[in-house]
Amino acid sequence: MHVEFLESNRVDTQELAKIECAVRERTGGMVTALRVRLKDGEVIITGRGSSYYAKQLATHAAFEVRDDVVLRNEIEVG
Repeated sequence: MHVEFLESNRVDTQELAKIECAVRERTGGMVTALRVRLKDGEVIITGRGSSYYAKQLATHAAFEVRDDVVLRNEIEVG
């Protein structure tokens, strides 16, 4: 699959930091080892969550910052 982004959809390092901050705030410590990165045009969230609810909160927080990106939530629950 090939994903093509318009110029306006590009994500820079400041926006990645904003997404990470939003996820940290929204999940309130329920996600440890949180990392937000950009790979092949996708925003990828990784870490370890205490519940599926925490994983869902992370997704919602990321989309509140940028709702026009391809997001892959790889937070492990357990």
